[in-house]
Amino acid sequence: MQKLLPISIIFLGEVTAILAEIYGAKFYSMPGSSFAKIFFKLLPVIIIAGILLLGGYMLGLKTFKNIWIVSVISITSILIAEPIIDYTVTKQLPTKGALIGLIFGVLGFISALFL
Repeated sequence: MQKLLPISIIFLGEVTAILAEIYGAKFYSMPGSSFAKIFFKLLPVIIIAGILLLGGYMLGLKTFKNIWIVSVISITSILIAEPIIDYTVTKQLPTKGALIGLIFGVLGFISALFL
């Protein structure tokens, strides 16, 4: 149970940051949008995400005693959440090149963990 807390906090922080990034990109790409208005509207969300990530990393290193485990948790969170959020928010499927890049990213991640 103690290990679940930093994992959950890091995952929530990554998801929060990704949501802010994707919404910021989506809203700024709309005609007539204001960079400053969107940026400062999402800045508090990014700050909250940063707080979660900082706390998750601190708790994670104390719990797991290895920064690489904490990094794997973070990268895995991004690898799982980002494609889902990208599609959910933008309704865009990846291009052939982006899909190949994602597949190679997953394969590289798996090889780093298990080889």
